[in-house]
Amino acid sequence: MDQPELKVRLDKWLWAARFFKTRQLAADAINGGKVHLNNRRTKPGKEVKIGNHLRIHKGSLEWDIEIKVLATQRRPAVEAKTFYEESQASFLHRQALTEQLRAQRAMEPRPIHGKLNKKDRRMIHRFTGKGS
Repeated sequence: MDQPELKVRLDKWLWAARFFKTRQLAADAINGGKVHLNNRRTKPGKEVKIGNHLRIHKGSLEWDIEIKVLATQRRPAVEAKTFYEESQASFLHRQALTEQLRAQRAMEPRPIHGKLNKKDRRMIHRFTGKGS
């Protein structure tokens, strides 16, 4: 006897595959046009099938994936990566963008956290020539 085909909502699959922390965040992204199913806008309740193509925008990052496993439960990240297959072009583009952002952050000055102490204030006054 054939096993009935598993029906999984798009928002639930995105949550289970660890693209979003909650189903509500996944639903908001779908409603906001950040997730396309087979190159079309869709709704959170749309049922996904194995072989469906997803394009996911999250911040400045973008994934271009094909669904390989229908999952309804959130699994560890290592296991969740087996739920889909990402295209090589998508992976390389995302990696290049991540490296670029990392290099850009390294060039920015780090903000001082908290209140300056007496020693720091004295050093600033000596450097600027104030209070001498």
